[in-house]
Amino acid sequence: MRWKLLEGKNINLRLVEKSELPILAEWSNNLEFLGQYVWLQQQSVAEWEKRYDSLTPDIKWFFIEKKDGTKIGTMFHWPAEYAFEIGYVLVPNERRKGYCTEAVKIIVDYLFLSRNIVRIQALTDAENMASQRVLGKVGFKKEGTIRKSGFTRGEWRDRCLFSILREEWKRQKH
Repeated sequence: MRWKLLEGKNINLRLVEKSELPILAEWSNNLEFLGQYVWLQQQSVAEWEKRYDSLTPDIKWFFIEKKDGTKIGTMFHWPAEYAFEIGYVLVPNERRKGYCTEAVKIIVDYLFLSRNIVRIQALTDAENMASQRVLGKVGFKKEGTIRKSGFTRGEWRDRCLFSILREEWKRQKH
């Protein structure tokens, strides 16, 4: 049994192990997995290994797993100025089931409990209403639109910046 770093009611967040990088490479090259709002990465396993080997202690990659160990997505966090930024993607057939909302709640609790930071932020495509609903359910507030700040599928797209401040955070029970 693998070590479960962060446990929730329906899912766990578990650190990605180097031997599992082929899964990230497969997902990053799959348009269906990425959906219409995430940029196409097209990275080989070797490129993922280079990125993995250069991770700093503040950058973490997690698998979002069901309780039976089925990998249904990824969650990332990395440092930003006075904050941490998060990102996430779920496999298409597991979307709209509450898993992503639970994963974001877990990572927010983890970051506020383990880091001396004042905010956590996330960027979403301006048209990605599902991701914006997830962030809103967890308590994130929309700060604004960053015009033409993401290049996806051959066009420059607007993105929205969301954040939750430590004083707005209500400690969850994960």
